[in-house]
Amino acid sequence: MNNDILLKIEKLRKYFPIRRNLFELMSNKSEQYVHAVDDVSFTVQEGKTLGFVGESGCGKTTLGRTILRLIEPTSGNIYYEGIDITNLKKNDLKDMRRKMQMIFQDPHGTLNPRRTVSDILRQTIRIHRLADSKTEENELITKALEEVGMTPVDEFWDRYPQLLSGGQRQRVGIARALVLQPKLVIADEPVSMLDVSVRIGILDLILKMKEEHGISLIFITHDLSTARYVCDRIAIMYLGKIVEIAPTEVIIKKPVHPYTRALISAVPRPIPTKHLQDIPIKGYVPVTPDVFRGCRFNPRCLYPNKECLEQEPQLIKVGDDHFVACHYLNIKDQIERQDDQNN
Repeated sequence: MNNDILLKIEKLRKYFPIRRNLFELMSNKSEQYVHAVDDVSFTVQEGKTLGFVGESGCGKTTLGRTILRLIEPTSGNIYYEGIDITNLKKNDLKDMRRKMQMIFQDPHGTLNPRRTVSDILRQTIRIHRLADSKTEENELITKALEEVGMTPVDEFWDRYPQLLSGGQRQRVGIARALVLQPKLVIADEPVSMLDVSVRIGILDLILKMKEEHGISLIFITHDLSTARYVCDRIAIMYLGKIVEIAPTEVIIKKPVHPYTRALISAVPRPIPTKHLQDIPIKGYVPVTPDVFRGCRFNPRCLYPNKECLEQEPQLIKVGDDHFVACHYLNIKDQIERQDDQNN
């Protein structure tokens, strides 16, 4: 494994069984599963940010929680600094989680309403035994709050979460992760529930945290504009699979997969007079991949062919660090001609 690779995921899967009714149980109907994360592989380099983008329900959050083993994987391997943490015991996993933290989407539901800001951070410090005295605990709390812009610290020290704004609560959540000095942070849509006016402040804080502490970041979002602002690389997910992964500007300027192209076409443009082709997504989203064969995007794709119906595409290299899972590459020249006409 390369020295600069912090996290390596190999063929990670997480399946959830679909509850059967009494008739299905009596008829011995075989159990079906939602393939929330299905055969996902990727790497995250030290100090870099990999973004996961896709519609709600594509498996982004489940992937993040499975990596931290907040949800146990169905199969696959999770390597952190070369160590396979997939089957670590509880005590060993506790030590590893200090290095791998998560910023959750909902700042209103992830902070204990019965604890003050200082108590929330103090609890984290004590769980991981980061200080030998209350004085040291106070020093760590003060430093963390100052780093996330909760100043003057005395003003927020004894406040309860319900007395904070959404942006301030998210800053406390970031401070809770930062106080442990992690090397990897998974940010699960950290600004989607915040007012537009405070989003850029939280994004800049996350970028500052990454640069000053050398943190690697997995950034989960449904917003390509936000991903472009934060991420070095972007992976597009659809129904539990990565369908395209590449450096950020390559994804934005030279998308190949029809789903990626449709997502980008839906982003509002700063020049409304410029004509761009609209790429609508048609059809339906299957509940489980058992109901059809071949490509999962096939029911909604504008360019299906026989191969799409019969065989599931695998990620193949189409450029420098650019991988796509699509049989549609066979008609790539046709799409490039459409792009030239639009430009």
